[in-house]
Amino acid sequence: MQAIVLAAGFGTRLRPYTNLRPKPLFPVANQMLLHRLLDQLAACECWPVVVNAHYLPEQIEAALDGYPNVELQVEPEILGTGGALRKALDSMNNEPILVMNGDLYHEINPEWVYHRHLLSKNDVTMALHDYPRFNTVQVGGDRVLGFAEAAQTNCLAFTGIHVVDPEVLERIAVGTFHHIIDLYQELAREDRIGYCRTDSAFWYDIGTPVDYLQLHGRLLEPVGDWEIASTAQVAPDAHLSGWGCIGENAAIGAGAVLHNCVVWSGAQVPKGAMAEGAIITGDTAVDSQLQDEDIA
Repeated sequence: MQAIVLAAGFGTRLRPYTNLRPKPLFPVANQMLLHRLLDQLAACECWPVVVNAHYLPEQIEAALDGYPNVELQVEPEILGTGGALRKALDSMNNEPILVMNGDLYHEINPEWVYHRHLLSKNDVTMALHDYPRFNTVQVGGDRVLGFAEAAQTNCLAFTGIHVVDPEVLERIAVGTFHHIIDLYQELAREDRIGYCRTDSAFWYDIGTPVDYLQLHGRLLEPVGDWEIASTAQVAPDAHLSGWGCIGENAAIGAGAVLHNCVVWSGAQVPKGAMAEGAIITGDTAVDSQLQDEDIA
């Protein structure tokens, strides 16, 4: 089993937070999304694994320090999902490739998806589920028939996880920008794409700041929990309510009141500050820019 994790995108809908770090490096419950995905692949003894990067690539490179068996593919020019996969062929064996978007939180078993592909004899197998907000993949029987521009009935949602045979990717010109869905649209017309359903596994897209906070609510609210890193400092009289996360080396000042917040590593919350439904990054410019909206 081999894989590529796509981590080159700009994450424009998450600005200004993505001005600070790429979306795959956003922490969820105090763990980087990218690290979570790589740990899932390591648990499946997946190798080789390639992570591509374009936007803030030095941060992606630094995040891979603890993963010596993962190869970084830096793209000086953005290549899109298809172009990135075509470039990665040089680092892969002549076997099917598992592809995962690097900005997803999910509990889908990648090994199960991979083996479903091997058993199916498809050229491409897409992991799909019923998620009305994103139901744009047209299906019939066990086949993918095409792709809609907006969510429709009688469609399923793409999880961002798929398995593709390498010869399919050879149809993409080397070094060119290419959206993989454009190729998949052609293959769907040729009846060469199947799918597997992953409805029972938890999956969440963090495309916007609201989505990012709502994911934490889904994970932490049922137990009313605050995930506090061991090196974080919380003043004894600080008041934490609802759910939330406090990252490594963050500090919450005396008398501060936080409700349903995510505090990134290294952030400092001053004494007496009050915040509700906020992402607190520790970057003065970003946090002050959002103060009127998010922090009272």
